Amino acid sequence: MESIVTMFIVYIWIFLFGLFILKTGIQQISYQKMKKWLMKYTSNPIKGFIIGVVMTAILQSSSTTIVIIVSLTSLGLLSFPSAIAIILGANVGTTLTAEILSFSNFGLMWILLISGFIFLCIHKQLIFSIGCMLFGLGTIFTALYGFESLVEPIRQTPYIEEGLYDISRETSYSVLFGMLVTGVTQSSSAFTGMVMSFMNQDLLSLSSAIAMILGANIGTCFTALLASIGSKIEAKWTAYAHIWINVLGVLFFIPFINWLGDFVSSLSTIPGRQLAHASVIFNLIISCFFLPFIKPLAAFIKMTSRKA
Repeated sequence: MESIVTMFIVYIWIFLFGLFILKTGIQQISYQKMKKWLMKYTSNPIKGFIIGVVMTAILQSSSTTIVIIVSLTSLGLLSFPSAIAIILGANVGTTLTAEILSFSNFGLMWILLISGFIFLCIHKQLIFSIGCMLFGLGTIFTALYGFESLVEPIRQTPYIEEGLYDISRETSYSVLFGMLVTGVTQSSSAFTGMVMSFMNQDLLSLSSAIAMILGANIGTCFTALLASIGSKIEAKWTAYAHIWINVLGVLFFIPFINWLGDFVSSLSTIPGRQLAHASVIFNLIISCFFLPFIKPLAAFIKMTSRKA
């Protein structure tokens, strides 16, 4: 039991370390450009939405995008409605990470690690940044295989498997589990990778995995809330908007989990890809639903926060 918990924590940190290296490489190339895009090309909701998708896909982290949005809103460089549009785009852009994780391959892992290490040894900014991206992605795949290696020990420890079974049996427990683990690890990508690994080894059903990912969408809101502490009211509004959008989206989709599972099963037979596709569909539908109502949502959040 103790060794399983220890190795689980180790693989979580390996995943987060890989994600950090990947983001470092990307940010060295494009971080400043991202900030300029945010301030220049968010004049209407559609543009803001597209910027949110592109920025999060490049940074490979919706949390990073949200923190930047909170900061710029606090400084008065970004309007609150524009911030909401970017949040909606960020929720869609972050699903690219899940799609990438669904293509993990043992041979590809070693290619990425070795080529990334070689590039890291070359002291040229662009090549070094590419090396960070390759090595970081290889490290992430290493963590995913680590999660899969824990499945057999978990099966041999009855009360852990029974605990997972009890959680996955109830949709509300699965959502809560996803929310709490993501809130603690501060990474929905790490949690998604773990869930995919368990699915690939038949430890979790598709419907329970989807419920956990819905919970992770709520758990990731904690980052924005933390970033808004001590900031101006506009930053707090942005954090509240992220929470409202994700909580309402999850509550709306919970009754349709089985339908969503059946639909993505028709798109792919690979469990990890089914989950990745479900994440894309969920975030795309919710974001497209809220996009026309950005101004009423902004007014509602301002009104409720004043009363609070």
